[in-house]
Amino acid sequence: MLRKRIYDVIEKGESGSILSSVYDFFMMITIIVSIVPLAIKTENAATFWIDKITVAIFIFDYILRYIIADYKMKKGKMSFVLYPFTFMAIIDLVSILPSLTILSRGFRLLKVARLLRTLKVFRVFKAFRYSKNIEILINVFRKQKDSLLVVCWLAFGYVLVTALVMFNVEPDTFDTFFDAIYWATVSLTTVGYGDIYATSVIGKLITMISAMFGIAIVALPAGIITAGYMNEIENSK
Repeated sequence: MLRKRIYDVIEKGESGSILSSVYDFFMMITIIVSIVPLAIKTENAATFWIDKITVAIFIFDYILRYIIADYKMKKGKMSFVLYPFTFMAIIDLVSILPSLTILSRGFRLLKVARLLRTLKVFRVFKAFRYSKNIEILINVFRKQKDSLLVVCWLAFGYVLVTALVMFNVEPDTFDTFFDAIYWATVSLTTVGYGDIYATSVIGKLITMISAMFGIAIVALPAGIITAGYMNEIENSK
């Protein structure tokens, strides 16, 4: 059946055929090429045709994926209703629409055109379905979500407590509590922009402690993701 054959070709890893690999490689190249015009401020003939040709390919890919939605989602005819609302389908649509929007050259609409142009950056997320490594990484985040959520809550709590302490220790340094949260976040990540900094001895001690604990907290998710990634690679082998 033709639709089943299309499903085997465009869905990564389903058939393992050479044609499927070629299609994935072609789409990856198309995605990369489609982003090139975003790095150029002035539009010329080359960027114009790059955008039109690549978006035509994206539309064709979107139509093919919609046609085989029932094979992908396995929910019968409801698949054709639900598919446009899936995450990757929305990403596909968001990456296509800016190129199809016809706007006048009016001054107000020019700002809208620039905003829609930035939405084309979402095309990079289309690469997720064509990369096996990214698929592995997504599985890592899915399986390690509980551990990562604990680390996120730990970091959030530490930022909040540190900000409260510093906001009361140095009330003249921070105009608002949001400034204290900003300082705590910068200190936690050990970035240290230097635009807001402690001036008292106690404040400097708290900054030192915050920076040292920040190294440990920031390193936790990196370790969790690395361990999960290595496990996924071993399982795939």
